[in-house]
Amino acid sequence: MDWSKLPDLAAVAVLTCAFASVARRGQTATSRHWLTGWVLIALHFGASVFWPAPGIWGILALYIGNISLASAGVLFMWASVPYRTERSSHWMLISVLSTNVLYIVLISSDRPSWWALNGAAILFGAAPMAIALTARRDFTHLLRWLLVGIYSILAVFLLAVQNRPDSGPLLASNAVLFTVYFGCCLHVWYSYRGRGSAGSLIAIAGFLGWSAVFVLSPLIALFLPHAQIESEVWNIPKYVVAVGMILLLLEDQIEHNKYLALHDELTGLPNRRLFLDRLAISLERARRMESKAALLVIDLNHFKQVNDSLGHHAGDLLLKKVSDIFQSRVRRSDTVARTGGDEFSLILEEPTNRSNAKRVAKSLMEMLDQPLQVGDHTLTIGASIGVAVFPDDAADLEGLCIAADLRMYDDKNVSRDNSAERIPVKSEPVPEFRSKENEGFKMIAHIPKL
Repeated sequence: MDWSKLPDLAAVAVLTCAFASVARRGQTATSRHWLTGWVLIALHFGASVFWPAPGIWGILALYIGNISLASAGVLFMWASVPYRTERSSHWMLISVLSTNVLYIVLISSDRPSWWALNGAAILFGAAPMAIALTARRDFTHLLRWLLVGIYSILAVFLLAVQNRPDSGPLLASNAVLFTVYFGCCLHVWYSYRGRGSAGSLIAIAGFLGWSAVFVLSPLIALFLPHAQIESEVWNIPKYVVAVGMILLLLEDQIEHNKYLALHDELTGLPNRRLFLDRLAISLERARRMESKAALLVIDLNHFKQVNDSLGHHAGDLLLKKVSDIFQSRVRRSDTVARTGGDEFSLILEEPTNRSNAKRVAKSLMEMLDQPLQVGDHTLTIGASIGVAVFPDDAADLEGLCIAADLRMYDDKNVSRDNSAERIPVKSEPVPEFRSKENEGFKMIAHIPKL
């Protein structure tokens, strides 16, 4: 038993627990892969305690430790792949993982067959290349070809050195681990190259140092055999990477919290706070350029009936549908926001005027007058829209909002008055919203306009 590894095991276990605590607050696919990788790193250090054990237990611990170390690096790479949902990417993951495991088992055995080692070495380059070439018509990416390139170089290097009787196995095993963690460095750099934050820089530097360990350690062992370097020195890059990853998770959580503070969680549109900020900027720009800006306030007429009859889930689907309709109608320079439960607001930037704003309002009303497919139901809801133009209707933000609200309520009252003239006093109840899929048809729920 090598009890000197216990402090390293304890340090990695503490870092893994800290990482898990941070990842749990904002769990993502990336954080789950990272956490699994750190559990494997802890398993690697746990297995290293038993490496000196005689017989099968020492060999088994060596296999587990090296396989865990290589697999953790592959998972770190996989977590930083921006195209993980691609089917070929899953095959690439399986290929790299299985080839690493196979080669480590072969190179760690006492007398591996040369043909088996050569075949496994060729697989390092051939398998990723075959997957990349097979899927190139449907999907290709620079990062994928970088991965294929470094593993092809690894295959050539292994064929050249692995069968040397003296230092071949040591150089080959270190080359495999170097390729894995240098690949991590490339993937993390590509994923976070535009961020330039402390977390990204520390993680990239940590992975670069981690990969350099597998080059410097065998070189020092070969050319400076009497040099005494404590094992803790080689473990420093691991701790640097852990700190960098924790910082990246915290940075992501901060950005997500900022996003939630300024956006509606359901539709992803700006909320009232961000809307008012953008409206103030828009009015200031219009004032400075002596131009106009228009504000549209839109209230859905029968949203409460949808919630009461079909439930809040259908209401949420309806709001998402309406937000998509609004975003498809306006320009990128304009702003669509959800400023209330069933209230939306639009800012129309220059160039605009009252006629353009009314044209947009009419277009939106016509879209909402059409039946909308929401889940299993077809709904017609309608809307009331108020239009106010700066500086014609008001000279400041508060006055413009009041003018748009008043015109929206006027439009709603006119719609109700017109509906009262058409509908008898004794009206039929609104049809029940339901679907009878088991009977082979759907009842279409249509909310009459008031």
